Amino acid sequence: MKLVIFDCDGTLVDSQAAIFATMQHAFARLDLPAPPRIEVLGVIGLSLPEAFAILAPQESPAMRSALIEAYRSGFSQVRENGAHHNDPLFPGMRAAITALAAREQVVLGVATGKSKRGVARLLDREGWNNHFLTIQTADDHPSKPHPSMIFKAMADAGVGPQATVMVGDTTFDIEMARSARVGAVGVGWGYHRPEQLVRAGAHVVADSGEQLVATIDALLAAQERGDGQTG
Repeated sequence: MKLVIFDCDGTLVDSQAAIFATMQHAFARLDLPAPPRIEVLGVIGLSLPEAFAILAPQESPAMRSALIEAYRSGFSQVRENGAHHNDPLFPGMRAAITALAAREQVVLGVATGKSKRGVARLLDREGWNNHFLTIQTADDHPSKPHPSMIFKAMADAGVGPQATVMVGDTTFDIEMARSARVGAVGVGWGYHRPEQLVRAGAHVVADSGEQLVATIDALLAAQERGDGQTG
């Protein structure tokens, strides 16, 4: 069996509008200046404590905890606003998931900084509840780039590092994959630039969703032959 693990925000779906709007809401609730969009995009993928430690380093731990609660409570409010209700799939991702899920020798997983509720909302919306064997979220694990989510996903699937790839759009995803000694596939349409992913250790970066399945196949084949540099 082969295991393909996907990040969500920035890889499967473009959620930047809702995330940035919720960040603005959280900072406004506490009468603090909101960080610029580029800084918010830079922390997508991290768990909330790590994200706010970067976005509000001058604030006290108590204030950062208040920001986290404001973000969590505000997320539903933002999504109820029609402008940010749906996070669109990136081009080619529906076809890629459908193709991979149809293979008998491939199982799919998720490793994301989203909450379980956020992942469940996405899977329900897309009709993907039967496509993913293992779902790992920030609710149960240390923040990326800690490899805990990948280790648990591999245990659930019963596969080892040479049969596993992680697909993500941020350096946190790539660093997590390298720490777990699995294949690291970057995507060129997310929130960190392709050159950042390469510097972080991506074995390969897919330029488009249409190329993604072939990119994954090539890396898995290299790993099976023993010439994929997953160490």
